[in-house]
This record gives sequence, C-alpha cells and structure tokens, in this order.
Amino acid sequence: MLEPFVHQVGGHSCVLRFGEQTICKPLIPREHQFYRSLPAAMRKFTPQYRGSERFLTYVVSVDYTELERPQQAEVLHYRLEHSHSNATPQIKHNPWSLKCHQQQLQRMKENAKHRNQYKFILLENLTWRHTVPCVLDLKMGTRQHGDDASEEKKAMQIRKCQQSTSASIGVRLCGMQVYHSDSGQLIFMNKYHGRKLTLAGFKEALFQFFHSGCRLRQELLSPVLSRLKEMQAALESCESYRFYSSSLLIIYDGAQHRKHKRRRTEDELSEEEEEDEDEEVEAEPKMDEDEDEEGEEGEVAGAFGFPHSPAPSSDSSSCCSSSSSSGSSSISQSRSDLRCPVVDVRMIDFAHTTCRYYREDSVVHEGKDSGYIFGLQNLITIISELENHCTD
Repeated sequence: MLEPFVHQVGGHSCVLRFGEQTICKPLIPREHQFYRSLPAAMRKFTPQYRGSERFLTYVVSVDYTELERPQQAEVLHYRLEHSHSNATPQIKHNPWSLKCHQQQLQRMKENAKHRNQYKFILLENLTWRHTVPCVLDLKMGTRQHGDDASEEKKAMQIRKCQQSTSASIGVRLCGMQVYHSDSGQLIFMNKYHGRKLTLAGFKEALFQFFHSGCRLRQELLSPVLSRLKEMQAALESCESYRFYSSSLLIIYDGAQHRKHKRRRTEDELSEEEEEDEDEEVEAEPKMDEDEDEEGEEGEVAGAFGFPHSPAPSSDSSSCCSSSSSSGSSSISQSRSDLRCPVVDVRMIDFAHTTCRYYREDSVVHEGKDSGYIFGLQNLITIISELENHCTD
C-alpha cells in the first residue's frame, strides 16, 4: 500500500511511503541511472537505494480539510495536538506534501482511462527513526538547469538563481519543517519563501531550524559541520560530476526525549545505546528562569544578528574515479545501523546529474562541481558562525 509521505518539504514530484522504512518517488531515468551506478564511496552521502518497482496504483483521495485553506501560505505555523494516549505529537501532514499529493491525484485521475501502473524508485526513508522529524531542504549550487534544458527553462532557472541566495552563496532554502516544543507548533517554509530570502534572512531561517523554541540546539551543529566537511572533501575528489538542481537534506528529531526503544525490542538495545539515551535526555535541560531570561536576551541582542522570533500562537580514495554497477545495497541492517543519529545530512534529487560515465550526454564536464562546493563552503561558514554565536 502506497501512502502519502507526510515529511516532504520540497521538490515537485509526489513522494509516497512504502512501509515504515522506504519511500517511493516517480522513476526518472537519469536519477535511476545515478543510483544504480553510484560509487561505493558516495553511498554514505545519499539515501540507500532499494531498487525500482512498477505499482498498480489506484486513485485515493485523502481528507486534509484542516490544512486545505492555509496551504497557500509560504510560512505556516501549525499547532500539533497531543492525544491522551501519546504525549508526543504525531505529524499527519504538512502543506507541501499535501500540495504534491493533490497534484499527483489530479494527474492520476486524468490518466486513469489510459494508465494505472507507474514506475517508482525505492529509497531509504531518512525520517523513519524520528518521532517528530525536523527537515531542512537546501537547493545546492550556483546553477540549477541541466545540460539538456530548453532555452526557456535555462533562462528561468538562471533568473531564479540570480534573484535568490543561490547566486551569491550557492545555496537557498527549498523547504523546511521544524518543531518548536515551547509552543507545540510546527513551522513550515516552502520554496517560494526561500527564494525571497536575503543572506540575513537565510541565516535567520537556519537559526530557526536549529532552535527548539526554547533554546538553540547547539549539540546538533558540530555533527552537521563534521558531515558537511566530510562531504566537501569527497566532492572535491569527484571528477566530472555535476549535481545540477540537487538538494541537501538535514534531518533531526524535534521530540525533546527520543526513546531509542521505540522502534526495537529490548534485546536489541545495547548498554552503549542506553547510555546514549540518557545523554539525549540530558541534552535538553530544563533551564531555570534566570538562565532562560539570559538566553533570550542574548539571542535578541546578539552581535551576530540571529534574532529570536517566537512563533505566534496559531491553530492553523577518488570517490568518483570509476563507476560501479552494483549500486543496490542490501536492505538488511546491522544493529549499529539501527542506532538513531543525532542529525543526518544527505544529498538527494539527481534528475539532472551528469558525469563523463553517462555516455549518452553531449556535454562532458572537467574537474569538480565548483558551484555545489561553493554552496557547501558557505553553509559551513554560516553554521560555524551560528555555533560561535551560541558559544559567545
């Protein structure tokens, strides 16, 4: 059974959920080729590829009446209700996933007489371990159009880059979902809002993404920086690859106290994991009033200029030197793989990726993807400044 994937914050094609740990997205030959020929050294930076399938698909409508009207907003604050049986709120939908799902339903209705089978690629669901996933989708690079783009699309993509932070820093916000525990609200930002952000606005959006509503989640910043630097080093060794229109996902759990036992049996929980669970609880300390007031004052008046804006109440090894044909890796996971990372950083969306191993491409690029790496470098700088601001 394919169900709506409720944590989709960017992109234009509808992502569907296939079981707990797997998502499906419409098969695009270029992206499929990328995953099938992905070098082993790059697999740690992308979702796990789990093959392709052809599904017999029926048109099913989903009742989203609570969000039908506010879904047009570029920034939406949505209060999550807690059930009596579960203290942790569950995300049922977000406005962007709803928009993509409704568009997919409309396309399927139009094609129903002629087609009821669709091809999908199966990928790892990067959010499955998290209770309340906080997801940031960043469009990377200074260029977004592929080599095969029409002149009209090329001009449109160049204009989008020039009018956003893509041209100036090589990265722009494409979608965001973050949970603020103080207000019990989810905050959504879509790509239209992301295109309007200035450099200062982009920095403020990053600050908001790593903020729980009570405090800056500083314990997330160092792991993100480490991952980004590791990714930069790998991409600097990638010869001829161009990741046009590719995105970077940053994901962490917005729930204050993640329970590692939530998705596994007791005998799978090692002593080391139990220690980590204790550390998780300690990482979200309850501040006394003096500490809280001091923190808010520092955030509002900080010299770096990351304002704290409380959400208003609302009910609404050259890694690419050779190509591997064994891209599909085993779905089976070891116990260590099941440990939930503090924060995850992955590259996604490869519909316009090219490299010299794609023999049918008319353009062969030399050297590294400097536009993507430029974006990574600036992202590293901004998050480092955020970390230093937190320390100060």
